[in-house]
Amino acid sequence: MYLLRLALASLGNRRFTAWLTVFAIALSVCLLLAVERVRTEARASFANTISGSDLIVGARSGSVNLLLYSVFRIGNATNNIRWDSFEHLAQHPQVKWAIPISLGDSHQGYRVMGTNQDYFTYYHYGRNQSLSLSAGRAFADDPFEVVLGAEVAEALHYQLGSELVLAHGVATISLVKHDDKPFKVVGILKRTGTPVDRTLHISLAGMEAIHIDWHNGMPAQGAARISAEQARHMDLQPKQITAMLLGLKSKIATFSLQREINEYRGEPLLAILPGVALQELWSLMGTAEQALFVVSLFVVLTGLIGMLTAILTSLNERRREMAILRSVGARPWHIASLLIAEALVLAVAGAALGLLLLYAAIAIAQGYVQANYGLYLPLQLPSPYEWQLLGAIVLAALLMGAVPAWRAYRQSLADGLSIRL
Repeated sequence: MYLLRLALASLGNRRFTAWLTVFAIALSVCLLLAVERVRTEARASFANTISGSDLIVGARSGSVNLLLYSVFRIGNATNNIRWDSFEHLAQHPQVKWAIPISLGDSHQGYRVMGTNQDYFTYYHYGRNQSLSLSAGRAFADDPFEVVLGAEVAEALHYQLGSELVLAHGVATISLVKHDDKPFKVVGILKRTGTPVDRTLHISLAGMEAIHIDWHNGMPAQGAARISAEQARHMDLQPKQITAMLLGLKSKIATFSLQREINEYRGEPLLAILPGVALQELWSLMGTAEQALFVVSLFVVLTGLIGMLTAILTSLNERRREMAILRSVGARPWHIASLLIAEALVLAVAGAALGLLLLYAAIAIAQGYVQANYGLYLPLQLPSPYEWQLLGAIVLAALLMGAVPAWRAYRQSLADGLSIRL
């Protein structure tokens, strides 16, 4: 304990340099723990982009591709699913609910998704959170009603009652628009931090209505065109959809139903488990994740090197102090232990301050990050892995503190008492 008190007194005499060193270590520790916390929560949030859905079904392709276009609105489907296939699976004894998804159109770079009322009832995200409206209502009987994601409404400055025109295809700039059938905004969803925020939601009837007079991928011309009013009175039953989300009555039936769908003879289908496909997708991003973590480790190393530099730099100024300690009976290993104790104090203080900075940053940014990025950062005690990181940092500081300790150990008593010209 006397070495610790002596180390604290010694650092108190150099408090400005000591505090700078502690702050440098604290910033690096805060960055490392923040990256680890964000990485961990991002993985959990990534896995919870869609929750509550047991199976995603689409045309046979790759599992990652199906996940990307059905959940993240990235890429395109290789093929569509017939409507009778959807009805067959929706009526399966093991299926509790089924949500159809129809994609292929956009609006100023944002994807349009056709679905039904079950989407607003059964679609969940995050920690099993359901969708809710910040304004208005869900679309109803009129096929030309649209419900906007929060980001779409904010970025394009749409409000309830605004009219908009959808474009064919998913390009940011489209030359073919459904300008003869405008949609009216009837609802705006609350922000979720998921692809839902970047999606325009219309009914399946609305998706069918804007393409009802299209033939071979091209709109009708002249008298062959069908107006919006005419379309309202026509049969708008969809003939095909892009994908579907299934919720089952029993989790036990998931794998058997998945196998049954993959072997469905009506048409080639693929059923995937969202969690498994998300993990597969996340593994593809593992390199970038590890690279960010390595960069953070180098930042911590830089902070510790700064501590080592500060202690080494002070050694020459403290030659007389060390010699006086030796003259009153301190052994060389006492001097070495003193410097190691100083390194320990600096590292522990830096780690503690780094934790405080991390919690302060989380407390300030928690609401904003969750609202805009769907990432929930809890104010909780460090995980066992984070404690291991902190322990490794303190251990590394002790190892670095051994360098100036060894140098001080080798200095003779006369070295500190002699006068250098």
